[in-house]
Amino acid sequence: MRAVLQRVTQASCVVNDETTGQIETGFLVLLGIEDADTDEDLVWLAQKIVGIRVFSDENDLMNKALSDVNGSILLISQFTLFASTKKGNRPGFTKAARPDVAIPLYEKMIEKLSLLLGKKIATGVFGADMKISLLNDGPVTILIDSKNKE
Repeated sequence: MRAVLQRVTQASCVVNDETTGQIETGFLVLLGIEDADTDEDLVWLAQKIVGIRVFSDENDLMNKALSDVNGSILLISQFTLFASTKKGNRPGFTKAARPDVAIPLYEKMIEKLSLLLGKKIATGVFGADMKISLLNDGPVTILIDSKNKE
């Protein structure tokens, strides 16, 4: 599983002219799921997302986690995080999980993040053409891959 975390002061997702998810301070999380991903990857990644300390403290140091700033999460499915660009100019997506594998893991990630954070998680619509808006704070953008834990 791969996640791109963007620290934001606001973010939203629009599908067919309707806002499906919107947050203020927190993370816009782009989540990529591959066929090899398991519940273990999901739990590890969810804990990392909720626990990572990249919000500023009173000394302007990145020492605070989401819960310390009453932050929220906008979670967006993003199969293109597993694009292969080794050959030619057209990316391949064979490592990305098919919907029958990815959708249940995506839904479990929503539940796990909500449980860990203690609040509802804003989302996009899996597989939809989504329009994402954000105001990146910092900018702070972090890439986390559950296959690179060490």
